[in-house]
Amino acid sequence: MDERIMVRVREEATGETRRIESTRGATLRDVLLEAGISPHGRYATKANCGGRGLCATCGVRFETDAPDADHWHDKLAEEFGYPRLSCQIELATDCSVVVPDKRMWGGRA
Repeated sequence: MDERIMVRVREEATGETRRIESTRGATLRDVLLEAGISPHGRYATKANCGGRGLCATCGVRFETDAPDADHWHDKLAEEFGYPRLSCQIELATDCSVVVPDKRMWGGRA
């Protein structure tokens, strides 16, 4: 099994699209931050929970099939149309995500 995956990231605020190569099993939030893309809203860039799934400020939307939600917040986000927490998503396959333009949390779809 190939251990490398490709993540296509579109930043809604700028319209810029980038492709990031990563390791299977990496956390999406960490992959984005390492590539210089903040998944956090502009007011939460410094004030966030550090990937613990508590602050809900690192939301992204999937343009391809999203992985199954296994975190309580992601299950609610999936049900009600909110962005998914990038800190709770372990990358398993190639995917395409949108980092929404947001102040703190992302709005409903």
